[in-house]
Amino acid sequence: MKTHNILLVGVGGQGTILASKILAEVATMQGHDVKMSEIHGMAQRGGSVVTQVRMGEKVYSPLIEEGDADNIVAFEKLEALRYVHYLREGGSIVVNDQQIDPMTVITGAHVYPPEVMEKLQERASDVLVIDALQLAREVGSIRAVNVVLLGALARKMDITKESWLEAIRRTVPAKFLALNLQAFEAGYSG
Repeated sequence: MKTHNILLVGVGGQGTILASKILAEVATMQGHDVKMSEIHGMAQRGGSVVTQVRMGEKVYSPLIEEGDADNIVAFEKLEALRYVHYLREGGSIVVNDQQIDPMTVITGAHVYPPEVMEKLQERASDVLVIDALQLAREVGSIRAVNVVLLGALARKMDITKESWLEAIRRTVPAKFLALNLQAFEAGYSG
């Protein structure tokens, strides 16, 4: 079996790492060897957070090389554009249609790039844009954006919906479980 590479990119505080842990759990449940890598940067100040999840029969490194990601899950649209060069030919991107200004934009040193989505669609043939923030609001918490995005990703993967739900049950603390199951369903039915 070919190794499947998924890059999750976002901004500090969006739940990128929890989403990666759920993804790693569902892959482990499928019998895959799984490796995960996290890069936090200046996450506490709204900086980039990148996690890489690789799954397959035998995975030797947790790192995805440029041009090798089968899927990118972007929690913020500029982060999608920043990492699109990691996507392989024919790969897919799930993008939260949310703008979070980086510190350089907040301070006035730069301007948020216009037409981010158009630029993404020029570079990738399979781009799924989802208003994950609104869907998370509808299920009761904006903190559930991460699991909404996993629901959207699940539509693009050959893993049963029940397996995803079980991975969420195994990973998410009990007091947040009902909310996260609803968030997954919102993203999955999208």
